[in-house]
Amino acid sequence: MLRARDAMDRAYAQPLDVAALARIAQVSPAHFARTFRATFGETPHRYLQRRRVERAMFLLRATDRAVTDICFEVGFGSPGTFSRTFHAIVGRSPRAYRREAVATGVPTCFTMAWTRPSAHGD
Repeated sequence: MLRARDAMDRAYAQPLDVAALARIAQVSPAHFARTFRATFGETPHRYLQRRRVERAMFLLRATDRAVTDICFEVGFGSPGTFSRTFHAIVGRSPRAYRREAVATGVPTCFTMAWTRPSAHGD
């Protein structure tokens, strides 16, 4: 499971499916999905979405690139899916997050820890 999760962390922007991740973990796709959820508390798909959103959060804070460009860079296939997923995980739209995340004088490590989305959307 750790090998598959590490692969997701490294290649978050690439198209990854359960079958490919199961091969990395050397188990069947059904066993992989069940065991991943039991081990990490969320489905492989949700974990991958959260990793992509975390990277997008960084890019929204650190760059002035267009939200659409960031959407595709982190691996989402459409701006609509990106915005909907971002809002579900973070609680606000990417544009609203960018406006609110400008925290001057606060070290990046604190900003990242404070704004990191939880696995359960809390």
